[in-house]
Amino acid sequence: MTTGSVGSEGADDRAGWAVLAAASAGALLCFLNLSALNVALPAVARSLHASPTQASWILLSYMLVSTVCILSFGRLADLWGRRRLFLAGLCLFVAACAACAFAPDAGLMLAARICQAVGAAGVMANASALVGDAFGRRRMGLALGVLAMVAALAQVVGPLAGGFVVSWWGWRVLFMLNVPLGLCVLALSWKVLPAGAAVRSERFDLAGAALSFVGIGCVTYALSMAGTRGWTSTPVWAFMFTGLGAIALFYMVQVRASSPLVDPSLFGDPVRRTAYAGILLLSMAQAAPLVLVALYLQACAGLEPSQAGLRVAPVAFGMLMAAPVAGMLIRRFSPEAVCVGGMLLAAGALAMLATLLRPELGAVPLSLCFWGLGLGIGSFVTPNNASILQTVTPQRRGIANGVRSTLQNTGIMVGTALALSVALARLSPGSQRSVLGNAGAGLSGLDVAIFTRGTSAALALLAVLCLAGSAMIASSRRRAMRLQSQG
Repeated sequence: MTTGSVGSEGADDRAGWAVLAAASAGALLCFLNLSALNVALPAVARSLHASPTQASWILLSYMLVSTVCILSFGRLADLWGRRRLFLAGLCLFVAACAACAFAPDAGLMLAARICQAVGAAGVMANASALVGDAFGRRRMGLALGVLAMVAALAQVVGPLAGGFVVSWWGWRVLFMLNVPLGLCVLALSWKVLPAGAAVRSERFDLAGAALSFVGIGCVTYALSMAGTRGWTSTPVWAFMFTGLGAIALFYMVQVRASSPLVDPSLFGDPVRRTAYAGILLLSMAQAAPLVLVALYLQACAGLEPSQAGLRVAPVAFGMLMAAPVAGMLIRRFSPEAVCVGGMLLAAGALAMLATLLRPELGAVPLSLCFWGLGLGIGSFVTPNNASILQTVTPQRRGIANGVRSTLQNTGIMVGTALALSVALARLSPGSQRSVLGNAGAGLSGLDVAIFTRGTSAALALLAVLCLAGSAMIASSRRRAMRLQSQG
């Protein structure tokens, strides 16, 4: 190897690590915003006099809008360039953070959160793809593992920062802090992100984008209404059937379109198809327990936001510990086997939490449950993400990551909406307001018992979803091994 080639390789490595630093910083900022609000939501709702529905949507709107936009932005990144969308998304995110900090009422806060979600989608849809372009297949797994650890770090710092900032200075400071941090990330990204190639010969699928928004939006809205209106309510089922119909129509449009929003061939590979289904199921159990337990501890155990944040933080420490271990395990075992183990570990932790949950539950058993959940999530995410992105061409890496991110956000969003609906279903509107906004006289002894049963039922449901995901992946692995032996 010549000196020139060594120098070139070193320069490429430095450039790749610089891209990883910028992408990780942008992703960290977006994930911090989401995880911090999980703990700060009651303070925000109380300050803005938000109704239970408004309080739920201050949280859910971010996930809903970012989920819908990530799918479209993943495709736009392939067509127009990743750097351009990443920088534009980051600019909008920073501006929306400032708007959130000065929002005078719940309506304007919700509008600012929607703008914030659009900006975050531009960042999150491009982060993994930018890293994949910078490192290639040989070292992509390592780089994606770093990104997974960044997401875990955000879940550690977010609830802690959210709780302490809200307790000491108020929730508005929480959003204002994102502005100088975001400007620093923007300056770094402007300097180090490469322009990259764009595929301008293909068109953007507007019909597919519209149908995906209607489908995901209606299904999520139906789930969010179920807790207050009941599962048999006509509006709930009307929105549910409308959303499912739009999703079915979306599928038919994608199969026939010359330049579809989502290339159907992405689902032709059975390994990638199973990985997509697995991330959807696991994500439903990823954020919902943190939201539920943070609300539960504040409403039923009387903890401050900072205390609640400390109680749920071990989930991210588990993720931080598991991510590098998972990277080493896939050198000896198949990625599917590691994913199955992670899902089973997450299911066990959720089942234990559902069994033990009560207002007087100690910090140690609660921390162990969340730590086990974090170990399960961290063991799953890195091998699953690598198996999705390593087998696609660079020209489709943006939309492949967009699909993965959309399914991940959809799982987080639907899981949170479903868990809140189950947990709050038997509480009166006044009691729901006390839980979501920490307003009024608080919960009665009967309400605490009802909310405890509802939260335990929601956690048990999430555990069942993890078990179903592990069974699906194990079955797919057995089928693949049979086909290999027959071939």
